[in-house]
Amino acid sequence: MRISGTMSMRAAAAAAALVLLTACGDGGGDSGGDKGADQGGQALRSGAPTPDPTRIPDVGDKLQSRIPDQSRQIVAVYGKGVNSADSTVVLYTKQGKAWERTRSWTAHNGKRGWTTSHHEGDKRSPVGVYTLSDAGGVLADPGARLPYTASGSFAAPHYWPKSHWTDFNYVIAIDYNRVKGTSPLDPTRPEGQTKGGSIWLHMDHGSGTSACVSIPKAGMEYLLKTLDPKLHPVVVMGDKAHLAV
Repeated sequence: MRISGTMSMRAAAAAAALVLLTACGDGGGDSGGDKGADQGGQALRSGAPTPDPTRIPDVGDKLQSRIPDQSRQIVAVYGKGVNSADSTVVLYTKQGKAWERTRSWTAHNGKRGWTTSHHEGDKRSPVGVYTLSDAGGVLADPGARLPYTASGSFAAPHYWPKSHWTDFNYVIAIDYNRVKGTSPLDPTRPEGQTKGGSIWLHMDHGSGTSACVSIPKAGMEYLLKTLDPKLHPVVVMGDKAHLAV
């Protein structure tokens, strides 16, 4: 595992534990089961006009313009509302000039919803476009194309509700206030601690997170095996109102 500076493995594990407590899951919120794939994705299509195939559906010019030209894989997170923890994740793949909907899953985001100015502990997920560069988890590499770090240091504390214990079995780091090319456990925050960090895609426990986006295990396995660094994957995420701007 690559940790910046001369931090020892013991100190790194302690820092990783602190990261988990202050970012992805503090053990709060309701527990519940996964709701299955494609439920929310069907709602996106209901009554909607035929989208321009060269654009990501329901994403306005502001965020659309931030998608790198070379990107050919988009993980779109459609939040239900600015104060809602419910969302839908859709994977789009670019074929020629057109974006094709590949898979979708019901999901959760920050338990207090979304924000355009994320800070440590606000329990809201940051709206924006972020690259996806690194992955890892408690479990062995399932065949990920992104660099994958398997480590017991990802494990959620067992004083959290039991429903949260498997949250970090698989994770994909969202490149918000982190150093690309390092393990998701790397605690380095280039923009400072107050801006928050360690925001991941990870396994769902059935309710809101501290800032991360969570999807069912099958969805995480699919993304890990599908997201390809050569295709420059990014996540476009936010509540529907902010996405549409």
